[in-house]
Amino acid sequence: MSTAVLPAGICPERLVRQNLDVEYPVVTGLADAAVMIRINNIILENVYALIRQQGYCENPMVEITGYFELKTNERNVLSLTLGNYGFSGGAHGLTLLKGLTFDLQTGYPAELADLFKPGADYVSCLSALVDAQIKARDIPLYNEFTGIRPDQDFYLADKALVLFFQLYEITPYVFGFPIFPISVYELQEIIAENGLLGRMATND
Repeated sequence: MSTAVLPAGICPERLVRQNLDVEYPVVTGLADAAVMIRINNIILENVYALIRQQGYCENPMVEITGYFELKTNERNVLSLTLGNYGFSGGAHGLTLLKGLTFDLQTGYPAELADLFKPGADYVSCLSALVDAQIKARDIPLYNEFTGIRPDQDFYLADKALVLFFQLYEITPYVFGFPIFPISVYELQEIIAENGLLGRMATND
């Protein structure tokens, strides 16, 4: 009986300051130290970027709580989200969400365009699939949906590309984060076979 081995170890670390408590992942156990350092530096850069977006540097009285969720850790693909909740008064705070997807062979993060064949009109394809889900799930929108951004937020999970939008971006706050999972098998004609999404589509 074979045992599945995850390609990366994940160790939670905490960044604690006045009114700030952020948990973030540290990648461990990779054979290539340079790749591991690159990934951890990029994760930490994004942790600090979210803290800055919440206005903590200008107003340290903003209360910040951070967390992360591991989405994929197989086939040399690491995909995760960084969440950051900031409260500075009012009815409720604001949560920001950042998706990061890494090639564990190089340590570089993937942009959405990197997942598809060069020249593929992935924006139109994904926009149509998201629009169909909006209608099927009767999701309330501020305005008519016109399509995703070329750099739309995403992560990979369970043989799916998961697109998401920030709070208030297309829906009211009470709806939460609008999340749209799209099976890799719906995208096989346009995904880059040697890309990260292509790896998730294989059955071996």
